[in-house]
Amino acid sequence: MHFPLSRREMLLRTANGFGAAALAALLEQDGRAVDAARSPNDPFAPKKPHFAAKAKSVIFLFMDGGPSQVDTFDPKPALEKYHGKPFPTKVEPTQFNNVGNTLASPWKFKKYGQCGMPVSDLFPHVGACADDLAVIRSMVANFSEHTNANYFWHSGHGQQGRPSFGSWVTYGLGSESRDLPGFVVLGSGMIPPGGADCFGNGFLPASYQGSVFRNGAHPVADITPPGGESAKTRTAKRDLLRKLDAAAKDKFGDSDPLDAAIANYELAFRMQTAVPELADLSKETTETQKLYGLDDPKTEVFGRQCLVARRLVQRGVRFVELLCQNLGHDRWDQHSNLKRGHEDNARAVDKPIAGLLTDLKRTGLLKDTLVIWGGEFGRTPVAQGSDGRDHNPFGFTMWMAGGGTKGGTIYGETDDFGYHAVKDKVQVHDLHATALHLLGFDHKKLTYRFGGRDMRLTDVHGELIEKVLA
Repeated sequence: MHFPLSRREMLLRTANGFGAAALAALLEQDGRAVDAARSPNDPFAPKKPHFAAKAKSVIFLFMDGGPSQVDTFDPKPALEKYHGKPFPTKVEPTQFNNVGNTLASPWKFKKYGQCGMPVSDLFPHVGACADDLAVIRSMVANFSEHTNANYFWHSGHGQQGRPSFGSWVTYGLGSESRDLPGFVVLGSGMIPPGGADCFGNGFLPASYQGSVFRNGAHPVADITPPGGESAKTRTAKRDLLRKLDAAAKDKFGDSDPLDAAIANYELAFRMQTAVPELADLSKETTETQKLYGLDDPKTEVFGRQCLVARRLVQRGVRFVELLCQNLGHDRWDQHSNLKRGHEDNARAVDKPIAGLLTDLKRTGLLKDTLVIWGGEFGRTPVAQGSDGRDHNPFGFTMWMAGGGTKGGTIYGETDDFGYHAVKDKVQVHDLHATALHLLGFDHKKLTYRFGGRDMRLTDVHGELIEKVLA
């Protein structure tokens, strides 16, 4: 016979059920629960990759303007032999015609780490991290002009309108953070040529576009609630938005633009708490702040960006891009005054980048975070005028660290002058394909149907750079 349960027995038998329901809600809020707990239309819901991933997130250190490979990570003794003399081989047409003589590097190179990697005196702190770097000396690009080159690097296409690399990553993986965008761009006052379209979502839903955060304590405009407005009033406004959204969905049905707008409203509300906490670095130890160079005006700006980048990936953000600051000259784009320009730029980023790599490694995050460094192209070994270098997409250097890459590796070669890639050429599409592979994706299968075609970041190109994989 079945007797009615007393209130005490009912509570005893269902206690575990209540706890499980609460735990499921808490895990779902942290992005750790099964996706079914979220709305099927939530564009930020975490998604499974095609296969087991080495990396969970990407930090892209974008050296806007194009640093010189022969002055940073690709030493060329032949330049010293021909320094000041007419360049002994054909000069390719690039951006300008003001071609001077052969120009040797003003900086010396030293060997760092157990791997003995040569690194310029411009980057002594990054050099100390050489055993974590996979340096690619044979990058090539399709464009020698900044705007098209920036679009090409960011989207795999030389014209504006295609989804950015970060948008593809967020589209493929979603985000583990419910309170912050999946794709964040940390600005410092300068947007690269090509503008915000470098971080645009293109034909992907608007939720996947990059969110540009300003440098400083208030990275997002209007994120702080109006003064004098109570929490009750803000909650009422949010409830009203939900009712209006529900009414719109009842009338028009589900749609990507509407779902994206609703998700963005919800995210903006949660960011009111998350962003001020993210930007508050006062709880970081003095030792950590010094590690990033926050105690020096010359490194404070980029150091802050690097530290915020670490905090972002800790909170589950998938893709973080860092932009260079304005140092009174044109980024890394030294068509003249190479020595001062590259020294200023390197001084501003060298210690912060090394601090980021060191901090990621000691906190265990480097194994899950793919760090990429480089610009849209390199620079010529022949002088522009007497003391500058022109654009060079024919052979330049980028490096990766963490996230399943093989540290202490040098891949590819340029010719004796550092002008053209001559061994193991790496296209931008190849680097994109390799990064997606480390994130758990077959780049040929990460697609989005648009205009009657399955579009992808690598278009119809892209091969894995097997030798830089751990």
